[in-house]
Amino acid sequence: MSSAVGVRRMPRRAWAAPAAAWALLLADQAGFSTHEGPALTLAALLLGAAIFAAVHHAEVVAERVGQPFGAVLLAFAVTAIEASLIVSLMLSAAAAAEDAVPPSEAARDTVFAAMMLVLNGVVGLCLLIGGLRHREQGFQARGAAAALGVLGTLATLALILPDYTVAAPGPYYAPAQLVFVATTSLLLYGLFIFVQTVRHRADFLDAGLAPAEAPRPSARIATASGALLVASLAAVILLADTLSPPLEAAVREAGLPAAVVGLVIAGVTLLPEGVSALRAAWANRPQTSLNLALGSALSSIGLTIPLVAAVSLWLGLPLALGLDDEHLVLLALTLFVSTLTLATGRTTVLQGGVHLVIAGAFLTITLMP
Repeated sequence: MSSAVGVRRMPRRAWAAPAAAWALLLADQAGFSTHEGPALTLAALLLGAAIFAAVHHAEVVAERVGQPFGAVLLAFAVTAIEASLIVSLMLSAAAAAEDAVPPSEAARDTVFAAMMLVLNGVVGLCLLIGGLRHREQGFQARGAAAALGVLGTLATLALILPDYTVAAPGPYYAPAQLVFVATTSLLLYGLFIFVQTVRHRADFLDAGLAPAEAPRPSARIATASGALLVASLAAVILLADTLSPPLEAAVREAGLPAAVVGLVIAGVTLLPEGVSALRAAWANRPQTSLNLALGSALSSIGLTIPLVAAVSLWLGLPLALGLDDEHLVLLALTLFVSTLTLATGRTTVLQGGVHLVIAGAFLTITLMP
């Protein structure tokens, strides 16, 4: 995060991006089509700009409220974007179906991709950058272990267990099972947030960090960013509804697996927060870096899965959650290696290299199953 947010004016792109996105959306309502040609390209560019603007404003508000509340707010913002893209894909598939509604795999593919990109890609790069620049970095092992314990439990419930239940054939849950998993996921995530921000807040703070190393944004700037955050997220949700069908069509025409759609969604939504995590690692703030990374993965399951499950149950849309065998292997390897990495309370370049190798294996398997 910028260290001078509180003493600078708001960057022009921070308000121009959501303003331009809303102008395009209003033009679409007035009859200017955004579903083909240059207008579609413009919509895609504005979607990316609105995502970055949303995360920027979330960072400003986060600096105002302080850590670890800031990391939680960023995770909420990213989850809102991710869930809107997934729901748009589910609704577009249901609208295009002539007979039986096809099962939606977007939630499973996106959440799994988010976990792999975060735990291996983002964390791997943070460990590598921190190790190269600072040789060795220390962090709160108790906080990281708590996050990983919740993440492993949620991943097992949402992505592994559906393959082995008998009430409904895998990779699906029966409605009652889906309600249980969605409810407990939300409650467990809420319990983690309580522990992170109230009961054991010290376990999630950078050790030895000066308490006032940078001025906080003023109340006026934070309020303006809060309003623009809402406007940016709303623009992202509406633009996602426009761009979801062309994205699926482009993946099909390129002959790529359907899971690439989830990879693209996860990559786009995680990019701004991933950059924030890398900046924190570069600035020798490994705990903040891990809070951002693990928080985004936790919210991706703890919030996205309940939201998508609610939409699935409400509209009667089939929802595939269980992973394929090769992805189960990669998830088990990732959780095992992450446990070894986070148990030590310190980081090295070797750990970063191991995680990046697993990230490369995930990308290879996704593109070439």
